[in-house]
Amino acid sequence: MTEAVMTKGFWQPPLTGQVPKVELKVAVANDDLRKLGADLKSGLMRKVYFLDTVDLALQRHGLIVRIRSNKGRCADAVVKLRPVLPKALPGWLRRDDGFAVEIDALPDNYACSGTLKRRLGRHDVERTVAAGKPLARLLSSRQKRLLTAYANVPLNTLLTFGPVVVRRCRLQLAALDHALVAEQWTFPDGSVIAELSTRCPSERAPEIADETSSALRAYGIVPDDEPQVTKTEATLRHFTPRFATP
Repeated sequence: MTEAVMTKGFWQPPLTGQVPKVELKVAVANDDLRKLGADLKSGLMRKVYFLDTVDLALQRHGLIVRIRSNKGRCADAVVKLRPVLPKALPGWLRRDDGFAVEIDALPDNYACSGTLKRRLGRHDVERTVAAGKPLARLLSSRQKRLLTAYANVPLNTLLTFGPVVVRRCRLQLAALDHALVAEQWTFPDGSVIAELSTRCPSERAPEIADETSSALRAYGIVPDDEPQVTKTEATLRHFTPRFATP
């Protein structure tokens, strides 16, 4: 197994041949999206929900359960393991066509994650919410098996956190040969977080990290000195500040 380390740019995760893709993410100010000309109003609108127990038992076991409705498109349900060692995953999970492994990289930390995704009908989420039914019923049998294998938390103890309204669009900067994705997450109290991201093959990650960092610096966009957190962590902190990881 070969390893390389990003030595330039905002991101510095180690890369291995076991993980085919890297998603580079950086939390930015909402004004930064405007600097880049992000047309969020014309982009995709989502409602995002997370499922966990009142004391975040799934998060403590490295599990994330996310349900998304996409305006005008099919919804989806995701169960994610983070962090994960690819070689340590059970065979039934590695062989599942809906399972994917990648590195999630923030400027000051990174983790290998494994995601099991189920595609849902266009209105499945809205109908379930309107009927007052638990969103956990939208998980597939494989996703439930994954939860049981790693946390064994009863589904009837899962609470719904959300929705968070998400606006998302693609950006193409003149200095880059790859697109960026801009996201704006708005919580029920009106507070907002923003993120820029891009996915690339792991072998191109050092190059893409360097180019993307240089392009963003040209707009005066650099990561804050404060430790960055994922959108999942930010959401759970918002809804459960008493229990979320500090």
